[in-house]
Amino acid sequence: MKQLALVFLGGGIGSMLRYIISKTLNPYFQHFFLGTFLVNILGCLLIGIIIGLSLKTSILSQNQTLLLATGFCGGFTTFSTFALEKHSLLRDGELLHFSFYTLSSIAVGILAVVFGLWISRLF
Repeated sequence: MKQLALVFLGGGIGSMLRYIISKTLNPYFQHFFLGTFLVNILGCLLIGIIIGLSLKTSILSQNQTLLLATGFCGGFTTFSTFALEKHSLLRDGELLHFSFYTLSSIAVGILAVVFGLWISRLF
């Protein structure tokens, strides 16, 4: 139960921060969502640092890693997890799986948004 609370707390903080950054920066650039872009890149950097520290040192406990990586980065951006998973596939030499998963995630994700928008018109 403690682990769920840590993920909940970290996710809530990450989500609020993502909202603030996106709302602040996105309106300044037409056709480029600077806030969202920065959140995604920063989330990738943060999850790399957090996972790297948790694997190589004892600076972060398992609960701190859960709070920060799964909770905060997960709430801040799911792109960070996506990028970490892609790194794992590349590290393991799984170029075909990397390519398929990356391209299908992007293509199917966009199609899912389009389909969701189409479904919403039915109501």
